[in-house]
Amino acid sequence: MTGIVILAAGSSSRMGQPKQLLIYKQTTLLQRAINAAIGTPDSCLVVVLGANHQLLMPEPAMLIVEYNPDWQQGMGASISAGIKRLLAEKPTVQNVLLMLCDQPFADTALLQKLINAKQNSNNKIIASAYENTLGAPVLFDRSYFNELLALQGQEGAKKLLIKYSNEVIAMPFNKGAIDIDTPEDYERLLNS
Repeated sequence: MTGIVILAAGSSSRMGQPKQLLIYKQTTLLQRAINAAIGTPDSCLVVVLGANHQLLMPEPAMLIVEYNPDWQQGMGASISAGIKRLLAEKPTVQNVLLMLCDQPFADTALLQKLINAKQNSNNKIIASAYENTLGAPVLFDRSYFNELLALQGQEGAKKLLIKYSNEVIAMPFNKGAIDIDTPEDYERLLNS
């Protein structure tokens, strides 16, 4: 089983409003990420919320939602909170797939490609590749859970992608470079 952790705890300070609630193709960015994860077979989904968590409570209510009271500390705290909750719910989970809620083109097909690549290789990290970098969505084998749990502050999982570069398979995801951080980003998305 693969755990999927959607990171949606940030305050969207550059956007000026909760970007998780921005509408794209008749649904919010957060719900788009949830729908992609729900469509992935043999998975367990945890949504990590922080800032504005009362406004962001997703549907359906049966999802596992983890409130990260330390969301202001940064992505590391949210990754750790999400994996702790995932392990509490599904202690035998073998992989975790980390997603961001502001990548509107991360769909079920991409998530399944990442999972399939892991199953069909000896590599233990499968990362999305775009604009000459590796990033989310990214899948980690259970052997990295302790290091993911130890992340703090602003440091995200990229630290592990660098440290264990010989364990990484890069999965092309050109549209992964499209993430929504500012009103201008959102305007470009709507006009694309």
